[in-house]
Amino acid sequence: MCGIAGIVDLKGRRDIDTALLAAMNQVQFHRGPDEGGTFVEPGVGLAHRRLSIIDLSSGQQPLFNEDHSVVVVFNGEIYNFPALTEELKAAGHVFRTHCDTEVIVHAWEQWGADCVKRFRGMFAFALWDKRRETLFLGRDRLGKKPLFYAHLPDGQLLFGSELKILLQHPGLPREIDPQAVEEYFAFGYVPDPKTIFRHVRKLPPAHTLELRRGEAPSAPRAYWDIPFAELPPMSEAQAAEELLARLREATRIRLVSEVPLGAFLSGGVDSSAVVAMMAGLSSEPVKTCSIAFNDPAFDEAAFAQQVADRFHTEHRVETVDPDDFSLLDTLAGLYDEPYADSSALPTYRVCQLARRQVTVALSGDGGDENLAGYRRYKWHSYEEKLRAALPLGLRRPLFGFLGKVYPKADWAPRVFRAKTTFEAMARDTVEGYFHGVSVMSDRLRTPLYSAAFRRELQGYHALEVMREHASRSPTDHPLSLIQYLDMKTYLPGDILTKVDRASMAHSLEVRVPLLDHELVEWISGLSPDLKLRGGEGKYLFKKALEPVLPHDILYRPKMGFAVPLAAWFRGPLRERLRTAVLGPTMADSGIFDMNYVASLVEQHQSGRRDHSAALWSLLMFDGFLRNTMGDRGTRLANAAA
Repeated sequence: MCGIAGIVDLKGRRDIDTALLAAMNQVQFHRGPDEGGTFVEPGVGLAHRRLSIIDLSSGQQPLFNEDHSVVVVFNGEIYNFPALTEELKAAGHVFRTHCDTEVIVHAWEQWGADCVKRFRGMFAFALWDKRRETLFLGRDRLGKKPLFYAHLPDGQLLFGSELKILLQHPGLPREIDPQAVEEYFAFGYVPDPKTIFRHVRKLPPAHTLELRRGEAPSAPRAYWDIPFAELPPMSEAQAAEELLARLREATRIRLVSEVPLGAFLSGGVDSSAVVAMMAGLSSEPVKTCSIAFNDPAFDEAAFAQQVADRFHTEHRVETVDPDDFSLLDTLAGLYDEPYADSSALPTYRVCQLARRQVTVALSGDGGDENLAGYRRYKWHSYEEKLRAALPLGLRRPLFGFLGKVYPKADWAPRVFRAKTTFEAMARDTVEGYFHGVSVMSDRLRTPLYSAAFRRELQGYHALEVMREHASRSPTDHPLSLIQYLDMKTYLPGDILTKVDRASMAHSLEVRVPLLDHELVEWISGLSPDLKLRGGEGKYLFKKALEPVLPHDILYRPKMGFAVPLAAWFRGPLRERLRTAVLGPTMADSGIFDMNYVASLVEQHQSGRRDHSAALWSLLMFDGFLRNTMGDRGTRLANAAA
């Protein structure tokens, strides 16, 4: 795993500031502490930090083709590179190394922009073709590896693995994007392709960007999508057998490494399944790690130990204080833009623990999106049955009225907390799902902004993110559609972003078998009834794993990777919260109605409401303003006022 950076002049061949390029590369040192390299010619500067995993002796980057006319910097792993190497050698290409990076330059020569369609793995890369004077950027299908880029007013293009790399350039405009702010407070992250800055973009998953010097910039181009194409008929037993066979194969190709390799083991279904596959493929004990909590409400260590014992893994556990909030400021520097998933805290810790034992770790991420494991899928399916019974023209006024008058009872048992359900029932499928997953609902978010900032938004609503993806969805099945939406938004924007930044902060590579694109394609074609049946998510997956994993691992209630935010904000973080979200940095930004923010704090700390998710998102936004924007924060944000 690595980090990439670059400056390319798309108007001419002006000299590259080598000191600036070096600074851009140095700020991502954590992504690749083993080696660093640069390539500079008139108008082009590429930089790379290397975390050595494969071909330790000769895989240095930037890496060239035979005549040095094509050069690449690459972050990721291409698991099918041995087969591609042989195919390209047969076509006449000459290889100098035994690493997957070299496949990219020859694949570009052979297949051009379609080269990405041949790669199986996780990747973000930038390739410069001198003869064509073309810059080619590519990102993997699911968005496991990040890639940021920006067109500068003077015609230069910047790119990098993290936003902080681009922020080293003094010519990069730092203007906050109002639409990105709206999306952040809805989703808890800024979805692709936006970033928090108006002039910086993320290359979306499964997209490439081809830019030729002297020509007008082109738009990113999609090269793949999740098909949701129905599979040929098969029995449930046949489907279960093939699912495990495909997972085993996706795991096998991710075990190639010249450095220590292991796995995260939470004790949940997905990580346990991956460890089970690894154990069956390895002659040595699998190295596993997990974190434990003193608070049983958050602790899954006993389940992880049960799986470790079953497969005789070399297991390591570290207890983390559930009241460990010492990383709050670290997170702001880690993610560069606002990011409000509080499970980033324990994820950081488990990556820290894993790195003491291994350099590569396999994870179970992706199972919930692929196989309908989230509880919200079950609730959404119930709501869809109700929606189907009444037309929207009747539901919207009826349930809209009930949603307004029904009290918000966060303190009550779930059966009496119907306000959110009523609100969801007044909406169509996409709007209802958006409402259900929002960190701050419309009811909370609309009054959050100042009048001046609402004018900047010009009526923009974060729902448009999901509307746009839904318009391109290959499926309209209610369950498959929301899985598709999650795999376009939540998976790359939240889950994979969290894992990339937390792991790379510790120079740890994470591989994700359940997000192998061939496996994802196949699973998408399964009948929705094999994913969610009778309220049981991952139905087929669990059935397939019954001979492999204990029943209480497969069928116990899902816990998640949570921290006690509600208690923190009423206890040890009470004053810190008030100081931050009610302080001058937030007030001077011009974005917020500070009286309303104060009411959210007061309602939560008095115990009348649970606004913990909203308050965490505000706390993280304050961290962004202070840590990333610095003294620019007030000036730039006030441009909206």
